[in-house]
Amino acid sequence: MAIILGSGAHRYEVVDTWAKLPPGQEFNADVAAVGVDTQDRVYAFNRGRHPMVVLDRDGNFLRSWGEGLFPRAHGVHMAPDDTLWLTDDGDHTVRHCTLDGKVLLTIGVPGKPKPYMSGEPFHRCTHTAFSPRGDLYVSDGYGNSRVHKFAPNGTLLFSWGEPGTDPGQFNIAHNICCDADGWVYVADRENHRIQVFDGDGKFETQWINMHRPSGLYMEPRPQGRFYVGEIGGGMGVNYDMPNIGPRVSIYSHKGELLARLGQRPAGLELGQFISPHGLAVDSRGDIYVGEVSYTNWGNRYKGQAHPPGLRSLQKLVKVR
Repeated sequence: MAIILGSGAHRYEVVDTWAKLPPGQEFNADVAAVGVDTQDRVYAFNRGRHPMVVLDRDGNFLRSWGEGLFPRAHGVHMAPDDTLWLTDDGDHTVRHCTLDGKVLLTIGVPGKPKPYMSGEPFHRCTHTAFSPRGDLYVSDGYGNSRVHKFAPNGTLLFSWGEPGTDPGQFNIAHNICCDADGWVYVADRENHRIQVFDGDGKFETQWINMHRPSGLYMEPRPQGRFYVGEIGGGMGVNYDMPNIGPRVSIYSHKGELLARLGQRPAGLELGQFISPHGLAVDSRGDIYVGEVSYTNWGNRYKGQAHPPGLRSLQKLVKVR
C-alpha cells in the first residue's frame, strides 16, 4: 500500500529503497545534504567512505568521488551553471567543484578554524547560496553566528550577525538561500525561525511557525516555494512529541504554510523521518531528503547499535 504524505495540491508518495547502491557503496552514514542538477541527477553529500554519491532520478548509482577530501560533509548548493558549492563544517571550508569532483576554488584554510565566535570566516561553516548577481553567501553557523558575503572570485565583501535571539542575531545559522530578487533567507535553527534579509544584510522579516529548521530549498523561479526540513525535538523530553517534527514543510514565497509532510515522531516506518537535514527538489517536483539519521540515532540511544534499515536518503514523489 502506498504511503502518501501531505494533502491537496501537495501530496507525495514515499518511495522505499529508492537509492540502489552497489556493494561497497552503501551510505551507512548521514546524508547531510542533497543537490540536483539540470539533468535531474542527484548528488548525495554524505559522511560515509564515499562523500559524494551520484544517482540518476531512478536511484541508479552513477559514480562517487571526494574520498579523502571531505572529513564532515554538511552543505550542497547547485549553482546555476551546474557546478557544486560544498560546505564542510569539519574542515571549515567551502569548495567549488565540477560535477565530477574537480576542485575549482577553496575558501577557508582546510582544518584550521578561526577562533570560536570571532566572526571571521570560518568556524564550522554550514551552507552556501548565490544571489542573482553572482555573489556568494555563506552561513557560518556552528562556531560562529555570521553570514558572510563573498564576490564570485572568493573575495570577502562583508559579514553580519552575532549570537543571540533578536533580529539579525543567530543561534546556529544552519542553512541559507537567495531568491530571484536577491533577498537572503537564513535557517536560524535553534531560534526556530527563518530570518529574511536584503542582499546587504538588512533584516526584513522572519518566519517562526517551525521547529529547528535545518534543510532549506527554494525553487529557482520568481515567487518560488520554500521547502524546509525540520529536524524535530533535540532533548529527551521532546524526542517523541508529536507535531514538532521531524518533517518537511512547504511554504509560499511570503512564508505562508502550504503543507506539512510527516506529523509523527521520529521512526523507521515508511512515511516517518529521523532528521531531515538537507533537501532538494527536481524538475518534476519530487523531493529528495537527506537525513543525519546516524548522528540522531546515536544521540538518542547512546551505546546502542544502529538498527537495520536506518535510512539517510528518502525520495518523495509528487502525486499528480
